[in-house]
Amino acid sequence: MHFTSEQRLDNGVLEREFTLGEIPGTLWTPGTEPAPLILMAHNNGLPKGEPRLVARARYTAAQGYAVASIDAAGCGSRPRSAADEQARADLRRAMRAGEPVDGIFESFIGPLVEKAVPDWQTALDALLALPEIGGPVGYSGWTAVGIRLAVADPRIRAAGLFAGGYVPHAQREEARQVTVPLLFLLQWDDEGNPRQRALDLFDAFGSREKTLHANLGGHVGTPWFELEDGGRFYDRHLK
Repeated sequence: MHFTSEQRLDNGVLEREFTLGEIPGTLWTPGTEPAPLILMAHNNGLPKGEPRLVARARYTAAQGYAVASIDAAGCGSRPRSAADEQARADLRRAMRAGEPVDGIFESFIGPLVEKAVPDWQTALDALLALPEIGGPVGYSGWTAVGIRLAVADPRIRAAGLFAGGYVPHAQREEARQVTVPLLFLLQWDDEGNPRQRALDLFDAFGSREKTLHANLGGHVGTPWFELEDGGRFYDRHLK
């Protein structure tokens, strides 16, 4: 892991950019003492520098957590295949025309998850070797990746998931194998994700401890207080 830049924020959090082979990432740490780690991913492959993700990361780090985000394979600034680009173009066209989009999402979100999760695990290996990170590890964000990561990697101890991202059929079935404590955030009027599909997914999770928070509003309308509630959720399971 090679750190390429750093800045100290007003709240004392140290924000550093890093590279790990071909993987670019950002790490926020609250101090020099070992802190629990939260991996933070944006829905459907948006970049690690997306302003809403950065705001969540900075807030969470100020509460005493190390927070890391990466651009995994096919996400953010990473190269995309011709098939991925065609699928995204097809998606934009279908959405403008008001046509069904689930089939298009299946064609590129599933492979994106398959490629992204190994990069997250590679980053986790390197992050846990740093003296300022002590574990345990939580996950926050993109539901499809969170499901696969929680099943594949026993180091994930708790997960906060956003229901707004499309979840391929394979991950919906895989959800039954997820057993870590969950906080599942649902926007009741999300224009891109029918609420019944999100409710069915919540029901499928195998976790004995799972909580659903539903709020009125569209896709990007998650209230800020959910971040505060999320902090209490991670405090219970990671501290």
